[in-house]
Amino acid sequence: MKQLKITLFLALAAFSLQAAADPDLVRKEIEKKYPELKAERVTKTGYGDLYEVFANGEIIYTDPKVTFLLLGTLVDAGTRANVSEARLQKLTAINFSDLPIAQAIKLVRGNGARKMAIFEDPNCGYCKKFEQDINALENITAYIFPYPILAQDSIDKSKAIWCSPDRLKAWQDLMLRARPPTASGTCDNPIEKNVALGQKLRVQGTPMTIFEDGERISGALPKDRIEAKLVAASKAANGAEAKR
Repeated sequence: MKQLKITLFLALAAFSLQAAADPDLVRKEIEKKYPELKAERVTKTGYGDLYEVFANGEIIYTDPKVTFLLLGTLVDAGTRANVSEARLQKLTAINFSDLPIAQAIKLVRGNGARKMAIFEDPNCGYCKKFEQDINALENITAYIFPYPILAQDSIDKSKAIWCSPDRLKAWQDLMLRARPPTASGTCDNPIEKNVALGQKLRVQGTPMTIFEDGERISGALPKDRIEAKLVAASKAANGAEAKR
């Protein structure tokens, strides 16, 4: 009888520990203590008692009882890999095929085999430098989403470019040759939809690039890094397609 009691106690203790470590319970505790945090996903990490909380587009770490919140970078001491960065890229990945490309300006160079999407503001200086590098790449299709977030003038230029007879030419005239668009900008256009889309995807600055494998990278990447990422993303996308 005594042995049975000990066995039951150990079983209950193990169940209690398991329950305490349930991600759903961690989520509920976060909602109770920090209602402003919208925890989209809670996952147990492989590092001690840390839980990964994906909320408001960021990764936060906590313990099973949510006695603390840690905002920072988690690095694997053995491999020195940036665990937080890798996880954030995965959690914020975008299904490329879900992008509404009809709302974008299409640029094709060469055979157009490698695809990318870019959110750009027409008054963004970094975007203009980035545009030069994009136009130096070969065999790409770039879907450029005018994303005017800097000023009203950005909105006006985006609409005028979209309403131009040749949108790509009007866009490149502005971004590469500093020639502002001359169209009225009163036609039916997707600019407001693009702003809403960018907000939904948490695009907080321009340029922001989305590759075929779903990875998103903010900022004006150097040309060699764009090329390397295009190669890797194309292989990943083709490999995923072959498995279907």
